[in-house]
Amino acid sequence: IVIGFLFLSAAACKKKTETFNMHYDYFGNQQGKFIIYKAKEINHLSPDSSVVTNYELKTLIGDTVHDNAGNVGNKYFRFVRQDASESWSLKDVWFIDIVNNQAILIEENEKKIKLVFSPIDSKTWDANAYNNLDELICEFEDIHQPFSIGGYSLDSTLKVVQEDQFNLIYFRKKHEIYAKGIGMVKKHYQHLDINNFDITNVNSGKELFLNMISYGQE
Repeated sequence: IVIGFLFLSAAACKKKTETFNMHYDYFGNQQGKFIIYKAKEINHLSPDSSVVTNYELKTLIGDTVHDNAGNVGNKYFRFVRQDASESWSLKDVWFIDIVNNQAILIEENEKKIKLVFSPIDSKTWDANAYNNLDELICEFEDIHQPFSIGGYSLDSTLKVVQEDQFNLIYFRKKHEIYAKGIGMVKKHYQHLDINNFDITNVNSGKELFLNMISYGQE
């Protein structure tokens, strides 16, 4: 009887612990954590003109700081370089935080909700709920699934689908993948105005692809 009671108690404690695991570590907002991405950016100026830029991007979680609302988060540094032969150059400093079970990123003075916790299939949210941009409804896919990128085999990742639309005149495909204990490991962004359902015939728009090639702790 005693052994049975201890077994049930242990099972109950385990279940309780799992129930309250919010999985905040998908956001990767620990001070000193860095991620390096291979980046490709394409700016479409006209059907016959586009500018392609390849570079490396490094993000680094910095010191704690207060935002305009008094929340305590961290500085989010972004550095760029052409390749590994060059030194890093500071591009900008953003702000990162988790408030009310929402992963917040303030970029270029625009507050965005990147994730909500805990991640489950049925959850949706407006990434632009705190700014003046158009509504952007996000949802989760492939929660707690393995994923490989940059030579790394990651045990637990999730996908945030931000937009997936395709019609006669525009193509919108935007999503991000986050890895537990690391943060965002992949970004896919295509916002294109096209002709007659043809994604190779682009009037204007932008494409941005970020793929993690390294991460660690400074």
